[in-house]
Amino acid sequence: MKQKPAFPKEPKKEGGNHLGAAGIFIGLFAAYSLLTDVSRTLDPFLFPGLVKVSKAMVRSAPLLFRGFTSSLLLLLPSLLIAFAAGIGLGSFIGLNKRARDLLMPLFRALNPIPSIMLIPYAIAILPTFRIASIAIISIGVFWPVVRSTVNGITYLEPRWIDNARCLNIRGAKLLFRIILPGAMPQIFTGIESGLILSFVILTVAEIFGARAGLGYFVQYYADFAEYDRVMAGMFVLSLTVVVIMFIFDRVRRRVLHWTAKR
Repeated sequence: MKQKPAFPKEPKKEGGNHLGAAGIFIGLFAAYSLLTDVSRTLDPFLFPGLVKVSKAMVRSAPLLFRGFTSSLLLLLPSLLIAFAAGIGLGSFIGLNKRARDLLMPLFRALNPIPSIMLIPYAIAILPTFRIASIAIISIGVFWPVVRSTVNGITYLEPRWIDNARCLNIRGAKLLFRIILPGAMPQIFTGIESGLILSFVILTVAEIFGARAGLGYFVQYYADFAEYDRVMAGMFVLSLTVVVIMFIFDRVRRRVLHWTAKR
């Protein structure tokens, strides 16, 4: 008896994933509220309930908005500099074996040094705290981007380049039509790692010497033991990260539509 041919499964809708993530967040908030507002299992001084945190958020809305704006004004130029430098230099090194042999050992030696350790030097050498913060964030994000770009180009299928050259595709056209699109999955992996790392560096940089920003807001009220405002600042910071990573995932899906699983 002949079996019916199996039809390909329909791709799962994104809405289901989003609903699942929303359900997890709601569950976490419900559990926290149960441990604070309802049962008071957690210390109410260190862990204020959601009611108190929400009031603090409303009360601190102007300061939180100012902090959010200040953080973005530091983060966005830092990311643009890091992405441009990382992809540009990574492309050059990936395409040049001599440069790769010369520079990769140096990169492996410098990469383990956290850019956060350079904050005192950056503040002392650079003219303003803003420039110092942008430099520190850019350096931290640069390493995973340049490394992933080099790897993506180095391990690209040689037959792709050979076929393109047979079709007389060379120079900039070869780079932007064949090489970079082929390496783009690896590049986006590095960008994702850099994005996550950038929020950590941004928060630490703001704690060191800023007068605004979400990291500064959290640290300032932690010094005065106003933990309801601390929790409010942490919530806004977390929400900012979730939104930015959501936008990043949408952009990655759009750019890498040809790699989507079906």
